[in-house]
Order: sequence, then C-alpha cells, then structure tokens
Amino acid sequence: MASARASPPPAHDAARRRRPAHKMAAERQGAGGGRGGAGGGGGGAEENKENKENERPAGPQAGSLGDSLGLEILQIVKESQQQHGLRHGDFQRYRGYCSRRLRRLRKTLNFKMGNRHKFTGKKVTEEILSDNRYLLLILMDAERAWSYAMQLKQEANTEPRKRFHLLSRLRKAVKHAEELERLCESNRVDAKTKLEAQAYMAYLTGMLRFEHQEWKAAMEAFNKCKTIYEKLANAFTEEQAVLYNQRVEEISPNIRYCAYNIGDQSAINELMQMRLRSGGTEGLLAEKLEALITQTRAKQAATMSEVEWRGRTVPVKIDKVRIFLLGLADNEAAIVQAENEETKERLFESLLSECRDAIQAVREDLKPDQKQREHALENDSGKVSNIQYLHSYLTYIKLSTAIKRNESMAKSLQKALLQQQRSEEDGKRTPRPQDLIRLYDIILQNLVELTQLPGLEEDKNFQKEIGLKTLVYKAYRCFFIAQSYVLVKKWSEALVLYERVLKYAREVQSGAGAYTNSLKELPDVQDLITQVNAEKYSLQAAAILDANDAHETESPSQVKDGKPLSERFETFCLDPSLVSKQVSLVHFPPGFQPIPCKPLFFDLALNHVAFPPLEDKVEQKAKSGLTGYIKGIFGFKS
Repeated sequence: MASARASPPPAHDAARRRRPAHKMAAERQGAGGGRGGAGGGGGGAEENKENKENERPAGPQAGSLGDSLGLEILQIVKESQQQHGLRHGDFQRYRGYCSRRLRRLRKTLNFKMGNRHKFTGKKVTEEILSDNRYLLLILMDAERAWSYAMQLKQEANTEPRKRFHLLSRLRKAVKHAEELERLCESNRVDAKTKLEAQAYMAYLTGMLRFEHQEWKAAMEAFNKCKTIYEKLANAFTEEQAVLYNQRVEEISPNIRYCAYNIGDQSAINELMQMRLRSGGTEGLLAEKLEALITQTRAKQAATMSEVEWRGRTVPVKIDKVRIFLLGLADNEAAIVQAENEETKERLFESLLSECRDAIQAVREDLKPDQKQREHALENDSGKVSNIQYLHSYLTYIKLSTAIKRNESMAKSLQKALLQQQRSEEDGKRTPRPQDLIRLYDIILQNLVELTQLPGLEEDKNFQKEIGLKTLVYKAYRCFFIAQSYVLVKKWSEALVLYERVLKYAREVQSGAGAYTNSLKELPDVQDLITQVNAEKYSLQAAAILDANDAHETESPSQVKDGKPLSERFETFCLDPSLVSKQVSLVHFPPGFQPIPCKPLFFDLALNHVAFPPLEDKVEQKAKSGLTGYIKGIFGFKS
C-alpha cells in the first residue's frame, strides 16, 4: 500500500518538471498578442529585438572587470524612451514597453513573483546580485512608475482628480530609485554605476518635490543631479559626455524655476531667455513656466497705464495689450540674440502671433463704441480717438515685425545665392532671384499699408520716412529682377534695371539727411551702388562675349531654322535630331492650302425677258355644264 501510494508522486513531479519548458515556449508564441494589447503593437522583429535587449548585458558582468557590475543607466533610459514612444510624447506606449521588458527579465533571470494562482513578492538583495540585469530589473520598475505618472500628468489637465494618482506613482518611482541606489552601494558595482544611480535618484526626487511645490528640496535634488552629471561629463570623452550634457540642459530650467519661487527675482529673466531661445521648454516645466511668465507680466502690467508713440501719449486699459507691450522688448532682444535662422524665424512667428491677439483685443473693444468710430476725428484738434490710435500703433508693430522677418529671410537667401555661385550642389533646390523678388514685393506692400494707418496721414515726417524706406526696398527689388534677367541673358533689360537701381539709391542718399537714424536698420544703399557698378561691367563683358559667340555659331553648316527635312534639301545642315527618335522629316499633319471655290450662277436676266404670247397655241377649255355632261356621256363632241 505504501509503495502504491508512493509511486504517483514521481510521475507527477516529472510532469511538473516538464511543464515550465512547454509553458515557456507557449508564452513565447503568444508574446506578440500580449504586447499589442499592452499599448505598442509590434511585430515579430520588434519582439526579437526586445528579447535581445535582455540577453545581452547592459554593462560589464561580474568577473569581467575585477568582479564588478556595471549599468549604463542614463544611456539605457534615453535609448528606451526615444525608441518606444517618448519621441512623440506617448507615455502610455513607453509604459507598456517597460511592463513587457520587466516580464521578460523576470523570466530570463527565473525571478518570478509566484505563479498564476498566487503572488509571492521577491526583492533583489545584495546576496543574489550576480548579474547586472538585476539592476536593470529595478530600473525598469522605476521607469514604469515614472512613465505612468507622466501619462497621468497629461490626463490631469482635464481630470484634476488624477493628480493624486500621479503623486502616488512618482513616490513609487522614487522608492524604486532608492532601492537601486542602495544596491549600487555594494562592492560588486563599479564607481560609474554608483554615481549614475545617485544622479537618477536625485532626478526623480527633484521631480517629486517639484510636484509637491517644495521648491527648496527640489532645487537641492536637481543641483545634486546636475553636479554628478557634470562631473561624469568631464571624466569621459566628448562622445560619451553628450548624454550627460543633455540631461544638465534639461534640468537647468527646473533649477531656475525653483530659484524664482524661493525668492530669486533674477531667475525669471533667465527663464524667459531660455524659453525664447529654445522656442519653449518641454515636459514637466512647460505649463508652469508659461503661467509664471504670464503672471509676472500681469503684475508688471498693473503698473502700466499708458504708452507714448510719435509724441502722443495713449492710455492702455486692456490687460492683454499691456502684457504684450511689456514683453515686446524682451522678444525683440531674443530675436537679435538668436543663434540661427530657424530660431529667429520661430521667434518672429511667436511675436507676430502675440501681436495679432493684442490687435484682436483692441478690435473687440472698438465694437461697442461704434458711434465714436464713425466720428473719430475730433472737432477741435483733428486727431483720432485714443483707442483708434492704439490700434494704429499695434498695427505698426505688426507690419514692422513682418518687414523685419522678410528682410531676415531675404538676407539668408542672399547668402545662399552667394554660396550657390561659389559651389554648385546637385540634387537640391537652389534659391533663385525670383524668391527674393517675392519677399521684397511683400515688404513694399507692408510699407503701403503703413502709410494708410489712421492718425498718421498728416504726419509728414512719418510719411517721408516710409517713402525713403520704400525707395530702398524698391532698389533691392529692381536689383534682383535684373539678376533674374541676367540668368536668361537678357542683357539690355538687365542694364536698364541696373540704372533704375542707381536712380533709387541716389534718391535715398539725397533725401536721407534728417532721417539717418531711422534708416540705420535698413540695408546700406552705398554697398548696393558698389555692387551694381561691378555688375554693370560684368554684364557688358558678358553681352560682348555672347554676341561674339552668336556670330561664330551662325554658319550655314550649324544653323537650324526648324524646317523639316523635306523643305531644306538644298541646304547642308548638321542636325543631330535626324538620328534621334524625334526626327522632323515633313509637316504632319499637313497644313491647309487655298483652292478655288466652285462658282455659283444666278440668272438675273430672266426677270427682264419678254416672252411671245402663246394663247393661240393653247387649246381652249370646253364649256362645262349639263349639256356638256350629256354630250360627254353619249360621245358627242363639238
């Protein structure tokens, strides 16, 4: 009996021992479906790639370099984030990736949390720390919690209750980071991994304190993180230091924001400059920084009650207009300090957008005052109303900014044209003079709109200044039109346009005596005159050479007049098209030829001919009646 009862367990144990391998193979086959539901939708290639991430070590293994473990924490985090959703701000996809990678790591390390029926919690301890993938396991736990917190942060804009869950997940991420830092204090882990773990822990702690608005603690954590990454960047080559420097740049605005909230008023200027140079920060700080800048300008706007322009003081009562005017100087300074054309273009667009919003606010304020707009001219002074003059001022700012933007684009195109003349590049669309002509057309149109602003029609100095600016831009427009004619070898038209450029430039020089300061920002017409004179000599030389080449090529053996072969048998001509597929032998279809028309005859004399009488030759018709009828029956005839 004992042996009979004892025999089943070995077979049952053997079945249990065989089950994990079979179950593992089945889970490998069904991994694709689970991954698709987790939020990523990947194929077999992506699955194999993710499996290889767990197979290859993420750093030196134990026993390879003095029995030390290593993990490139920042590099792994950045690569995973960029490849799995964060390039597009998709935190849910990244969270799904972290979950799948955790499951595969636990399976690879045989570090499972129980079975399908019961959960058994396990912790990574220093005693089992024989593989760097144990450190990676905890890192993925922290990343999963962090990505869930960032996902909730996006959703908390419409559902405020999710902020509590967001803080809970951030605390969970900090807890995993603390565990990672504790394990990295082991003697088995190399020094670089210890420093990276400390920096990662400080970064997540700073984000948690930042969300709790504990500015001093958040600033200390961010400064610690920044210091560690700066030291690591200095200790390695430039290629390895790129990631560390990028992380330092990411957390610098957070430090400035914390400093401002602590009481450092100078930090707001640095924050605004960072925002303008980069076109807006991203991530945790973006919304807070925008709100801070708006709040700061609103406080300053409370003290701003009027603005002076062209000798007239106008009260400003609209808050949006006050905020825009206060930030105008900062925006213009940022445009001047822009490092490249792309950043400058983005700043111009941002400034124009804010200006359009301010103009719209003034227009809405003008709508209720319809009667005053109809009688805008005051009887005593002849000036427009204050609100209309403010509208003219904002329109002037918008048009002037548009002119500066188009002028900046024109300068960049001119540089591209010069580089194109020096080195031709194939396969790329190169700029042409026609592109510059279009920009100068827009500038001239903006100048025309400036002369029509209400309240400035009688300002002679303003009209004269705009007139001189118009002459300057007309000169440049004519110059590039001439350049376009030169490209198609229309020498006479180009020469006439060059003379027109010189005429405009001399008019500007003769009338710019009292307006020198207002013309400083414009292109120098003296440089244009020098360039036009040089182009004229080059044009004349090119025209002479082109005329000589034309005479040389006009020989009977080389001239082709476009006639088909059937019409030029008597003339010898070297025509390469005769051996091509589009040879011209005859005109087909043949052209129409004139032919004589068939004559039409009209008998006009018939109306005037007198014919002889024919009554005697025409038989008289017999009389009709009863007698004739009877005679007809019986055959009697008269």
